[in-house]
Amino acid sequence: MQTNTPIAKTSAPADLSALLGRVGLAALFLWSGYGKLVHMDGNIGYMKAYGMPMAELLIWPSLIIELVGGAMLLGGWKVRWAAIMLAVLTVPATFIFHAYWNVPADQIMNQQIHFMKNLAILGGLLSVFAHGPGRYTLDRP
Repeated sequence: MQTNTPIAKTSAPADLSALLGRVGLAALFLWSGYGKLVHMDGNIGYMKAYGMPMAELLIWPSLIIELVGGAMLLGGWKVRWAAIMLAVLTVPATFIFHAYWNVPADQIMNQQIHFMKNLAILGGLLSVFAHGPGRYTLDRP
């Protein structure tokens, strides 16, 4: 006789790890979005230094995605959407602002570290997208 098997529940350590991972990722994006908001001119200048066209306009979607996506990760609301939205933002930012192959020799190591850090962040976001928020989330009844 076949019985319905319940959906596998995750363990408490896995759920706590998922929560802490989301909090860490959220902190990074909330901090970055807040920094763009309160230091708008400096960030626009930074973007222009890297050849970003319409930096005065493009900073807004970037900071909104960081703040809203970070808040969604933190609160555990629609985390898969937040993770993919932040991943889509992270990819071009990585290749534009940390292109270590295009910088002077004395800057290569620093930019290479930032490039690899962004790849790790991207990996974390994709993991959240793939595995979901864990038990501690606003999406659960």
